[in-house]
Amino acid sequence: MKILMVAIPNHHFFQWVNQLKDSGYDVYWFDITDGGPQSPKIEWVTQIKGWKLKLNFPFRSAIKKRFPKIYKSIKKINENSVSSAFQKAVESIEPDIIHCFEMQLAGLPILPIMEQNTIPLIYSSWGSDVFYFEQLGVSKNELQRFYKRANYLITDCKRDYHLAVKNGFNNQFLGVFPGNGGLTIDNSKIKSVSERPVILIKGYDDGVGKASIVLNALELVTVELLEDKQIVIYSADDSIQKQINQSKILPTLAITIHSRYAFIQNQHLLELMGRSCLHIANSISDGMPNALLEAMSMGAFPIQSNPGQVTEEVIIHGKNGLLIANPFDEKEIANHINKSLQNQNLREQSQVFNTNLIQKQYNRATLQPKIQTLYQTVLSEHS
Repeated sequence: MKILMVAIPNHHFFQWVNQLKDSGYDVYWFDITDGGPQSPKIEWVTQIKGWKLKLNFPFRSAIKKRFPKIYKSIKKINENSVSSAFQKAVESIEPDIIHCFEMQLAGLPILPIMEQNTIPLIYSSWGSDVFYFEQLGVSKNELQRFYKRANYLITDCKRDYHLAVKNGFNNQFLGVFPGNGGLTIDNSKIKSVSERPVILIKGYDDGVGKASIVLNALELVTVELLEDKQIVIYSADDSIQKQINQSKILPTLAITIHSRYAFIQNQHLLELMGRSCLHIANSISDGMPNALLEAMSMGAFPIQSNPGQVTEEVIIHGKNGLLIANPFDEKEIANHINKSLQNQNLREQSQVFNTNLIQKQYNRATLQPKIQTLYQTVLSEHS
């Protein structure tokens, strides 16, 4: 079986694809961005890169940087379109199945080509793909055209399946799966509640992510509760550093920032989660956040926003985490932080509940045969 994957270079995508290693399938990846070199994370996959430039001429990067207007004119002549490159890939590979990850960046650019063929198309929704499509610049017409062509749908939460159906998807649903294909849990890195000095905060503050509200909340938290805590902000937008510098209170706290633009090894992030008493993430749109599942798997107590009621599929408010009802309300978030830091018993019970839940529902080894079977099912229906 030949499977052609279409996606941006992304850690979660690489993890999903690696679930097919040693399956006997021939797997190809069309990098929709043509960004960067071949990825060593999926070196066993045939990677279609280098398709964009017709000619990588000398001093191209220097011209791009110093003379952007001139380069813009050159670019029109010197770059192949996504459509033509993808069409060549399809003709060369003759895939049995095409699997697209995310609609706006990967799905819509190949839609004109897919509408000209009948190759089975699997679509995996990611993040805000289904829930927040209009705000991402996808029209209702584009959405429905794409849903009409997609033969199969995989979502990372139940909410997005129901929304897709509501907006016109009426083909086959393959089920709810984590976007990364499941989690591998290293129990040796899961510390006891008394060995968790870190408050871990996801630092997206990009219009959808609202980490700035979490920082406002920290300024309202009882000072004594934060005195012995290390606050680590990961995937932080530049605005977060500026907000801390301009605050009177935040610079007095022990804060470490990992920029959104500086790569942090996933293994290091998981170890941090295993030492974190809290994991706080706040946004106005998302699918099932992979970072939330990872934090829960490592025993960190989750304080998480609940856009479109997706997070409540795994968090029971007050039992195994706390849900943020209003992502713009720093007082609510501050109350959640105060409550969870003052209630060690709640965090202990949550750690047991969450690590068991993730092991049962999101274990990578358990999900692997199910994921491999998905493709066999699709192939058998179209042979």
